[in-house]
Amino acid sequence: MIDVTILKQNISPAFYGVHNSIANNEFTHYRLCGGRGSTKSSFISIEIIYGIMKNPDANAVVIRKVGTYLKDSVYAQLEWAIDTLGVGGMWTLKTSPMEMIYAETGQKILFRGADEPKKLKSTKVSKGYIRYIWYEELDEFNGPEEIRTINQSLMRGGEKFDVFYSFNPPRSIQSWVNIEEQFISPDTLIHRSTYLDVPKSWIGEQFVAEAEHIKKVQPSVYEHEYLGKVTGTGGEIFTNLHIRPISDNEINAFDKIRRGVDFGYATDPFVYLEGHFDGHRLFIYREIYKTGLSNSKAIAMIKELGEKRQPIICDSAEPKSINEFREAGLPALGAKKGPDSIEYGIKFLQSLDEIIIDGKRCPNAAREFSHYETGRDKEGNPIARYPDKNNHTIDAARYAMEQDTNFKKGKIIKRSTLWS
Repeated sequence: MIDVTILKQNISPAFYGVHNSIANNEFTHYRLCGGRGSTKSSFISIEIIYGIMKNPDANAVVIRKVGTYLKDSVYAQLEWAIDTLGVGGMWTLKTSPMEMIYAETGQKILFRGADEPKKLKSTKVSKGYIRYIWYEELDEFNGPEEIRTINQSLMRGGEKFDVFYSFNPPRSIQSWVNIEEQFISPDTLIHRSTYLDVPKSWIGEQFVAEAEHIKKVQPSVYEHEYLGKVTGTGGEIFTNLHIRPISDNEINAFDKIRRGVDFGYATDPFVYLEGHFDGHRLFIYREIYKTGLSNSKAIAMIKELGEKRQPIICDSAEPKSINEFREAGLPALGAKKGPDSIEYGIKFLQSLDEIIIDGKRCPNAAREFSHYETGRDKEGNPIARYPDKNNHTIDAARYAMEQDTNFKKGKIIKRSTLWS
């Protein structure tokens, strides 16, 4: 068995709390994000070796999106952990097939690439069950659906699982990894670390010197690569976006309600958006987002949200639908579109101090607002126009805020006194 003192000596103090959570079975999922040199991968590799040697029924599967990267990354990292913990004589390491075997019991660490889904899905162990799963470079995977599918295949036959996700947060706010953090389960621990949390003797003076140099000459690169911050790509349209929970108490206190509808049916969804505007910030806390929704069903769904006196500003390209809404008792009005109204509506939204979206109540609004970026030409230069795709909730928000926006060419004026 590994001496606890040796274990502690080889784990950065920044990870002591995570280690204790694992030891006490406090969470199932451990989301470890951090910049270069934060030792998050070193910590995970040590925990897996220690955990297998401590729990005789535990096995592990280590996954990267592309299998060819396994040997020079996670395999080498776990080999380092075995050597660092002084248990090299207790393990058998194989490269074909790629696996590590704890000689005393036959427990295994298996290595898989998600680019071979059939092989990954059919992963089995002869003794015990797969307790530990490690996704290295999480942002390389396709999205949460792929992760869920893999977990459902591997997390069987045991009572306790520890799933590790390690990555440096991508620069773009629109990356699925960054967005997904708003929707994680309460059974997940999020831990952030940087090289600044690590003893300097571990990473070396040269590493620190290079980091400090990048900090001086390219501060944005430093913040992303070394501090693990989401700095943005420079193409984000709504830099004032803030995705967070909006509490029931907040919603009950809202009194300046804004409502908008962007009609759709087959290809494009019908969108109803509801928010509160305090004169400086827009809070979006309710949405209906659905394709194939008839007007009668849409009307019923809106009425289920409660009676409100505030107008619903709708896409004026659908006068028949607006009339149906009005006949059903909803205060629907057509948006007054004018020259460059799309551009000015978006600029108005950009001018707000904050656009706050509840990601759980309004997942589609959170996705579309955070994904909305300017396109780029062949040379990589930004295109000076707003993209007309995946913007259905943005259109609904523009309509909802129409009465707060004064359309004067080249000038945006906030009119917070309207519709109080």
